[in-house]
Amino acid sequence: MKSQFGRFNRRTFLKTSAAGMGALATPAIISSKALASSGEINLLMWSDEFPGDVIPNFEKATGIKVNQTPFSQNEEQLNKLMATGGEGFDLCQPTVNRAPQYLDLDVLAPYDMSKMTNIGNVLPAMLKSSTDLWTVGGDLYHVPHCWGSEALSYRTDLYPGDPAQLSFGSLWDESVKGHVQGRPHSYLLSIGLWWDASGQMPSNRMLDGYKDEDSFKKLWDPILAFAIERKNWVRQFWDSADNTKSGLMENDVWIGLTWDGPALSLKKEGKPVNYTAPKEGAIAWVDGLSLLKGAQNVEGVYAFLNYLHTAEVSGAVADGSGYNPVVNGADAFTSDVFKKNFQDAFPGDALANLWPWPPEPTWYAEIRSQYADKFKAA
Repeated sequence: MKSQFGRFNRRTFLKTSAAGMGALATPAIISSKALASSGEINLLMWSDEFPGDVIPNFEKATGIKVNQTPFSQNEEQLNKLMATGGEGFDLCQPTVNRAPQYLDLDVLAPYDMSKMTNIGNVLPAMLKSSTDLWTVGGDLYHVPHCWGSEALSYRTDLYPGDPAQLSFGSLWDESVKGHVQGRPHSYLLSIGLWWDASGQMPSNRMLDGYKDEDSFKKLWDPILAFAIERKNWVRQFWDSADNTKSGLMENDVWIGLTWDGPALSLKKEGKPVNYTAPKEGAIAWVDGLSLLKGAQNVEGVYAFLNYLHTAEVSGAVADGSGYNPVVNGADAFTSDVFKKNFQDAFPGDALANLWPWPPEPTWYAEIRSQYADKFKAA
């Protein structure tokens, strides 16, 4: 499967940003129609993707109150939508590759693209990640918000290995035994990516496991056995941005497979933490926003989306969260620290070597959860 990020790298990002700045340097962030809006919108949201003044500034400019219901994992969001039938929320935040699972719930409504006045600001590669998987019957059910990755974060003062030689295999080195963190299912995937890159177990970069359940088990059975045998390497399993940070700063974690946002937030604060792609390639994702069938303030939803899809706001989201912007020109609204951290995270050709999560059918998500639970319970 060709990476949707294949043509998106630091050079083209900066070039695209610069080209768009003439049009985007001083846009009207809030439209006159949005200024006339009122009421409130209910947002089911990732806990760390609307940092700082992003939501307060929208509320101040429009008078629209944003009620925030945070979650930390897609499974938590899916369970909440399943339990409520989507009622009580206007917008939710699926990760792009989870389209089959969310669409199966039948709680989403298609967007009226005529009301998405700033959709043309979104970087083509990012918009394509949504349109490829979330277009049904000619209607679009998802638009991008930010993108990020899972790769290796480590304590610069404690990790004993060579940062220039980082691999997913570094998580299992004898020198870090008892000082590693990760998400169970990502841990297991990374073993497969490591084995594929080293020739130990060819798997088409683990894409063969998406064919059917038998193919999945053939690959994941030996991976699970390896992980269980070495369970005592694991200091903690993380399940949120907050306990990712506490693992690094309070729970004696030296290295781990984590999202970029929490680690880069610590690095931005001057903590002895770094984050970088391993030689097998960082695991990449795009988080977006989807409209619920039961949305009560549809006009408010479009005002919010058009606000988010401006260069200033997308840049503010990135700078405050440590994740990456999806809007043309947003790079100009990020700090020098953010730019340096991005370069440190993706040195050389690391962006060309990203591994984007493929579309996940429901059967895949269910069986993968079973394997992750077995690893945790071992």
